Amino acid sequence: MRYEHVKNLSSPQFKRLVGVRHQTFRSMVEVMRTLTPPKLKSGRPSKLILEDQVLVTLQYWREYRTYFHIAQTWGVSEATVCRIVHYVETTLIRSGRFRLPGKKWLLQGREVPAIVVVDVTETPIERPKHRQKQFYSGKKKTHTLKSQLVVDQQSRAIICTAHGKGRRHDFWLFQVSGVRLHPRTQGLGDKGYQGWRKLHENLHLPTKKPKGEPLPKQEKRSNRELAQRRVVAEHVNRHLKIFRILSERYRNRRRRFGLRCNLIAALYNYELGLAG
Repeated sequence: MRYEHVKNLSSPQFKRLVGVRHQTFRSMVEVMRTLTPPKLKSGRPSKLILEDQVLVTLQYWREYRTYFHIAQTWGVSEATVCRIVHYVETTLIRSGRFRLPGKKWLLQGREVPAIVVVDVTETPIERPKHRQKQFYSGKKKTHTLKSQLVVDQQSRAIICTAHGKGRRHDFWLFQVSGVRLHPRTQGLGDKGYQGWRKLHENLHLPTKKPKGEPLPKQEKRSNRELAQRRVVAEHVNRHLKIFRILSERYRNRRRRFGLRCNLIAALYNYELGLAG
């Protein structure tokens, strides 16, 4: 398994293999080559060139096999794979090329978005040894980490993210994240954001069914129309979760989860710009 063996794959095949296009991969390698300091001391050269190191990282995100199994595929040690993945992740996020606009862009950007969709997705995790109740999600019936996405409905780009424990309510995570919208920006959310009306007037939320009474047909129709406008967030979640590290049970330490989620989201935005 080397980059030399897969670089001639067609664009759909290459994306199917590692999750990104050829052009995105070349940009990642260019960043790594620019920010990798020259080796000052002589010694044994690395078995994997920069292209292979980036490929190892993408393969880890895409397939989410253990370090041991990936090490056997590449003919290196398990510790080497771990070091490569951490080094590539840290270098890419520090470069600034693969970074989200951030929540300040919602208020101070040159052109504030007309409509944003806020949604939360959950990633299952291993059962924690301590404070298990804080991570238990009643919705998913397992221990999870929550990821909040703020998505521009028109461009489908991810503006910012926030992360929390599975037990926390979606609106609580929204408040803690500090996301605020421009008065001209229209916000779309689900039933979990009822308290959002106190913070933002230009808002559309589904109508909850009255207790013991049916929901009127007009309200049902409005809820369906709103769901059709909000489905953009579900499509974005699908694009992120082709990387199994975000869709399968997360086995690693939780402190690095936010970095990986933000980096994958930034790569999604980068490819969205290439497609545009």
